[in-house]
Amino acid sequence: MPDWIDEEITPQSRFTDLQGIEPEFWKKKKLSEMSKREWELLCDGCGKCCLNKLDIRGKIKFTRTYCRFLDPQTCLCKIYEHRFEKVNDCRDIDLCAVREKPRWLPKTCAYWLLDNGYDLPNWHPLVSGRAASVHEAGMSVQNRQIVSESGVSDFENYIIDWKDL
Repeated sequence: MPDWIDEEITPQSRFTDLQGIEPEFWKKKKLSEMSKREWELLCDGCGKCCLNKLDIRGKIKFTRTYCRFLDPQTCLCKIYEHRFEKVNDCRDIDLCAVREKPRWLPKTCAYWLLDNGYDLPNWHPLVSGRAASVHEAGMSVQNRQIVSESGVSDFENYIIDWKDL
């Protein structure tokens, strides 16, 4: 296995050591005021941002095809630290991306929710304390009918309209 595959990252390991993280920091800070660690913790690990999207007449359409580096079981990127080197169209989720129109992040995305005045949902790992809560609530790509982008050329045939996108 290549040395750039991140094996030690698990969904729960992201939320295990929260020492030095202010409780409910997302209620007290704007996105622009958050540390890199706080910003990363906002990601619920749903995997929906790793679904391929099409821009059709100015509207973003999600497909049920996913980046070849997404682990559909854990909903985490297998090469997270190296994603921009290995995937030329991988997007960094920064404040500009959160506010980009048309919206390409799912409507359940914590970054989008907070930036638009909403709170985190009860199933978010920062609220529940458990990374699995996003999957148990059915808010991730885990156990959905998705396919790897590898070998797919007709992404238009894979457009989906899930309520949580």
